[in-house]
Amino acid sequence: MSSTTRAQKAPDTRGPVRKLLTSFGFQIVAALVLGIAAGLIARQLGATADNPSGLSATLDTIGSSYVTLLRAAVVPLIFTAIVASISNLRRVQNAARLAGQTLLWFAITAFIAVTIGIVLGVTIQPGNRAGEGLETGDPYTVGTWWNFLLGLIPQNFLGIGVNSSFDAEAGSVTSSVSFNILQVIVVAAVVGIAALKAGKKAEPFLVFTESLLKVIQRVLWWIIRIAPLGTFGLIGAAVVKYGWEKLASLGWFAIAVYVGLALVLFVVYPILVKTHGLSIKQFFSGVWPAVQLAFVSRSSIGTLPLTERVTERNLGVPRSYASFAVPFGATTKMDGCAAIYPAIAAIFVAQFFGIELNFVQYLLIVLVSVVGSAATAGTTGAVVMLTLTLSTLGLPLEGVGLLLAIDPILDMGRTAVNVAGQALVPAIVAKREGILDEGRYNAPRAGLPFAEDDEDDTTEADASTSEPAATR
Repeated sequence: MSSTTRAQKAPDTRGPVRKLLTSFGFQIVAALVLGIAAGLIARQLGATADNPSGLSATLDTIGSSYVTLLRAAVVPLIFTAIVASISNLRRVQNAARLAGQTLLWFAITAFIAVTIGIVLGVTIQPGNRAGEGLETGDPYTVGTWWNFLLGLIPQNFLGIGVNSSFDAEAGSVTSSVSFNILQVIVVAAVVGIAALKAGKKAEPFLVFTESLLKVIQRVLWWIIRIAPLGTFGLIGAAVVKYGWEKLASLGWFAIAVYVGLALVLFVVYPILVKTHGLSIKQFFSGVWPAVQLAFVSRSSIGTLPLTERVTERNLGVPRSYASFAVPFGATTKMDGCAAIYPAIAAIFVAQFFGIELNFVQYLLIVLVSVVGSAATAGTTGAVVMLTLTLSTLGLPLEGVGLLLAIDPILDMGRTAVNVAGQALVPAIVAKREGILDEGRYNAPRAGLPFAEDDEDDTTEADASTSEPAATR
């Protein structure tokens, strides 16, 4: 039994139509359909990425504003969640084992994903099927192992960076603030460990941090509630900007990537779920709100608040563990961007330039994908990971320019798989360690975004001990 008694809820007296209309899943799907329709209408009216219309500009503003809201909450969420989760580790007997199991399953799933990518690249041979007229170009950013190591060193307290660009036509300088998420994690981990070492004197700080985390989670819940509106703008703007005609010359490459993504999401993940004695249906219904938002937002970091919430509320992963595993996975666990895509893309580039890959180079693709995804943290993930793979294999970096035209279209599927994996691994590890709340995992969704969709989630059992759920 849970140590916290949950209040009994009144029977749901809503009619079937009202249930459908108020269903979060239905609202997301409806927003997707309406967004695509709005985007197609805007394109028919002559809107393009370079020549926007009033409708397309409105769609872009709605979508970008929603992503901005999500990202604005990411840094305080990660900092407070990690500090709070580390403070809870003092109540967990197997904290080191949990961390080790998490890293192990990150590596296992990445290995499976990159293997699928290599097999598809060799079988489909997208580089030999590429359309004519493709132009090469230099990548706008390059990933290196050295930059990854330097990126671990915080430049300031929250990894804040300022990027400036000069507009020659307007004669003005535009500046933007960015955060290196990996540095935020490093700082939060150090602060959390220091607070633990400080003992009782740090208790007021830890209590404040946990209270602040509750406030931030409440704000994030409000943002998540308007996800259908953000979905409408994001998918509509994507249709206007990218369309589907860009797939023509790189059709086989896009097919190979999406087949790989589908195999991982709908075959590999369900097998892992089933072999751990969990319901496949419950996993997908639980994680689907985050997967949907990831698909349209194209941002694992932007989707992080929702990913963490579904991992806790739907999949039954203890908050003390999920608040560590999910933010960590959002920066380093990328089966789409860092495993499937760079494997197929590297093989594509080699085939396009007529370069034969040997067995050692295929092993290097696996190695880079399994251990190198952290190098994309806080940067432009898939492109950095691809350049890192190409440079490790000695392939021409100009090949990246071949693929940038359709990258946004591919990025939708890549990000959806990333997020699904970021929720899957904590659920698997929690199940293996006997701390998964299977009652919550198997709870009926009833069309709601979260199981037991009560407003006050502060009464949830924290499950912050290593005691199995069945005995609590």
